[in-house]
Amino acid sequence: MTGEKQSARTSKANKAKAEITTETNEKTTERTTKKGGESPQEIATSVSTLLREHAEHQFAHELEEIAKIDTKQRPPNWKLSPWAVSTYLLGGKLDNGFEVSPKYIGNKRIIEIAIATLTTDRALLLFGVPGTAKSWVSEHLAAAIARDSTLLIQGTAGTSEEAIRYGWNYARLLTEGPSIDALVASPMMRAMTDGKIARVEELTRIPSDVQDTLITILSEKTLPIPELNSEVQSTRGFNVIATANNRDRGVNELSSALKRRFNTVILPVPDSSEEEVEIVQRRVASLGRALELPAEPPALEEIRRIVTIFRELRNGITSDGKTKLKSPSGTLSTAEAISVVNSGLALAAHFGDGYLRAGDVASSLIGAVVKDPIQDGLVWKEYLETVMKERDNWKDLYRACREAS
Repeated sequence: MTGEKQSARTSKANKAKAEITTETNEKTTERTTKKGGESPQEIATSVSTLLREHAEHQFAHELEEIAKIDTKQRPPNWKLSPWAVSTYLLGGKLDNGFEVSPKYIGNKRIIEIAIATLTTDRALLLFGVPGTAKSWVSEHLAAAIARDSTLLIQGTAGTSEEAIRYGWNYARLLTEGPSIDALVASPMMRAMTDGKIARVEELTRIPSDVQDTLITILSEKTLPIPELNSEVQSTRGFNVIATANNRDRGVNELSSALKRRFNTVILPVPDSSEEEVEIVQRRVASLGRALELPAEPPALEEIRRIVTIFRELRNGITSDGKTKLKSPSGTLSTAEAISVVNSGLALAAHFGDGYLRAGDVASSLIGAVVKDPIQDGLVWKEYLETVMKERDNWKDLYRACREAS
């Protein structure tokens, strides 16, 4: 009799698990249908008014063109093959002549390793100093693989377990008690049920005890729901991309158990000055179009000067190797160089003649370098007087920075 009762309970529990997984999938599909129920024309109109489109919308045409010629094997639930995902990120000319813009300019092998990791059961951790395109790469990987980069968990010191696991609709919870209808699925849970990519930004900013919530998800591919005596199991295609940097204060080290469940790929700063100049030029052009700045594209030489300043201060030596320099406290990342040029373009467009000049970038440049008024101020003054002043073709920038200082 006891065995029959135990068997009945087990059967009931298994049935409940199946129902929860099915209902969660149905609710997710319903949300997606409601969100995407508009006609293509309506979607195009609404997307065009956005300040920043998701990658899968902004580059939808490229993804479609790549998919047309993609005949290679695709992992379960992937929209493109690993080769096609790599082509989307690194850019290049397709066999039909279509030109794919590069989303990441750098070491090709790094991207290939990241993509290969996501074809396995290992999660991916993109690691590096701030401004090395970790979030950018994460978004575009999710866009190419799942056509959905929105399943995002933003890591902060206040991130709770509910943000990773699930929450509750407390009005329904109080009136009905624990049920699948009262459960609020997290982006992680939706990624698991739909077989998509979940993204976790700034993993090391999340408190250590909350970080460890990921261990069961990454190792067992299940999300227990003890309140319902059930669980959500992952659909094939599910994986996690996390990003982390090692420079900010308030960083929480990952436990050894969690580290083992990630394959870590380090995204370095650009290898060469020309590579960094190309990155800045492309991103500034893209942002300029999105913001509709009424300014002429910045002269390549102006971008090159800003990148040179950043690289020299970052490396602690001039590009010719003759003068050693003190480095400021900030990271002086490529992302900050993009911001300096973009701010200068806004000034030139609205308060100048539309052409980027030294006076337009001086204030933003100083703001990027001088984070600490005392320490960084001395570093900047030394660079200004010993390096910038001595360069003949930099006199205009030197004068503009002196005035701004």
